Amino acid sequence: MSEETATAEATEEVTEAAAENTEDISYHAVEKEGNITAIWEMQGRKHIRTIDPRSSEGKQILALFETAG
Repeated sequence: MSEETATAEATEEVTEAAAENTEDISYHAVEKEGNITAIWEMQGRKHIRTIDPRSSEGKQILALFETAG
């Protein structure tokens, strides 16, 4: 295998992995007794991270949902 072929294959693998990582990102509000206690960032069915709704990022996400609804 030539160096050029190996580089092309590696680039293709990285591109495919990057495409998979950007698919189906969604945000879910977790409520308890009518209050949002957390925001879950999901990729498909996989939980990526939890965002505090009181943080600046959490406030921005909630503001987007309020204006969209």
